[in-house]
Order: sequence, then structure tokens, then C-alpha cells
Amino acid sequence: MARPLRIEYRGAFYHVTSRGNEQKDVFKSRRDREKFLEYLASATQRYGATIHAYCLMSNHYHLLLETPEGNLSAIMRHINGAYTTYFNIKRKRSGHLFQGRYKAILIEVDEYLVELSRYIHLNPVQAGMVERPEHHQWSSYQSFIGQCTPPEWLKTGLILGSFVKREAAAQKKYRCFVEDKLGKEYETPLKGTFGSSILGSPGFVEEISAAHVKGKEDANIPALRQFTSRPTPEEIFAAAQAEFADDEKLARQAGIHICHRYSGMRLREIGDLFKVRDTAISEASRRFARKLESDGELRKKVEKVKDRLNKCGM
Repeated sequence: MARPLRIEYRGAFYHVTSRGNEQKDVFKSRRDREKFLEYLASATQRYGATIHAYCLMSNHYHLLLETPEGNLSAIMRHINGAYTTYFNIKRKRSGHLFQGRYKAILIEVDEYLVELSRYIHLNPVQAGMVERPEHHQWSSYQSFIGQCTPPEWLKTGLILGSFVKREAAAQKKYRCFVEDKLGKEYETPLKGTFGSSILGSPGFVEEISAAHVKGKEDANIPALRQFTSRPTPEEIFAAAQAEFADDEKLARQAGIHICHRYSGMRLREIGDLFKVRDTAISEASRRFARKLESDGELRKKVEKVKDRLNKCGM
């Protein structure tokens, strides 16, 4: 069985998900959910984990997790293993509860932590379970907006602190930030994940790759191939031109965006390729990302560009 790429180091942040085997429910009662939260609490005590946000659905869960001690595997063995034991004993069953290995995506904090917290808190709304995120009791959202007192093990300060310092004002701003996406088509920020393992800017991907990935070889970890066989910027631009053959301006915008998000090039190198200042690359990429949020046809075309590049190893 193919194994996921695990990148572990002190101070790393992850978006973690784990799904029920055969898509079956892993939470069937209030007590199940309470017990799972107890294991999150004990993971912070025994393994030093820091939980920044969470959401328990029916057949899966989401965590924003920090590992000050660089021990993600130990933390997840504790959480999933202890909960599986509890679930199996309670229901007189045996075997796996979760589907395969958990999925952990390493994230760049400054770029994605706040956005991923919104994505996690909106999950029950997107799934049609509730109309508003605060109606879902089994997420950290109520703690973020001051509707309840956070448990000691949940750390809301880092995310709320990115809005304003005063807690009450930060809670209001965060609520507005999340509610801004209610009733709108909302594309998951996880679509920008590189190599099924890292979510961050090209510089962050390159930094992590150099420090923790390069030199590794394992045929059972397919994601490693994406770190060693990326398409060149010229190939990216050519693929964009082929897909947007009737619109040179969009081809250029798509090329800049995909180079910025996926090539691992420095901003100066991308700027040289497209003959613009390096300081303009990030803003151009962000503007195009906003277009993608509201234009479904444009998203489909960009996905086709990425499909072309996947054949080159992106």
C-alpha cells in the first residue's frame, strides 16, 4: 500500500483529517464525541500537542494541530488508537475504525492558518448539517466567537490575534470573517496543496523540500516524485497558453498564478519570465485566485492546465 509522505519537525503546523473505514460514521453518540475530545485533551498533556481548531463531523474529523516537539506520529497514534479502542470495546467490534492512514498536510502559518480555520468551521454548513456554523456544537467555532468558554487545551489566541489584540473585538471580527462565506460558493484552500503534503507559498515549499524531503527515495511514497520532477515555468506557461489559446491575457494571468503557487520558483525568477517586477507577482496571483473563487468556468480551465502539468510530474 502506498504510504503518505510524513514531514515532522519541531513547531510544525498541520491540517489533519481522518475518515471512517468505508465512509462509515465514527461518531454515533454524544458520548463518542465527548470521548474523542478527551483524547485531544490528553494528547496536549502527554505529547505536547497544541490544538488550534477542530471540527467533528459524522464520519470524519478535522484538526489544526501544532507539534512543538515534532512528534506528529506519536500524537496521532494516541488520538486515533485510543479512540478506536474505546469505540470497539463499547460496540463489541474489532478491526480498523479509520480508513487507512490519517492525512496530515503541513501548512505555512502566515499564509493559511486563519483561512483553514474558516474552512474547518464552515464544514458542517457546507455538508448541509446546519445552517450556521455556531449551530454545530462539535467544533471549536463557538469558542472562537465567545459563545462558550474554550477548554483549557484549545488555543484560540494565535488565530484570533491575527485580527486584533483585544479578545472581544477579535471574536467579532473573526465571526464576520467566517460569515462572509455563508451562502457563497467556497473553494477549499486545500486545493493548493503541493505533493499532497504541503500547503504554502513556493518559498515555503522549497524551504521544506530542501530541509526535509530532498535526498529521500521510497517507491512506496508517490508524493516524493512530485518534489523531484516539477514542470519548468516554461512548461507551465505553455500549458496555460494551450488551454487559453483564445485569450492571451488570461493565459498570462493563469501562468503567473500557477507558477507562483506550484513551481517553487523565487518571485524574482517568475518576474523575469513574465517581465514584471517581482513585487507584482504575489498580488497578481492573489487577484487571479479571487477570480477563481467566483468563476466556475475559469476554475475548470485552470484544472485542465494542472491536469496537463500532472503528466509532466507536477
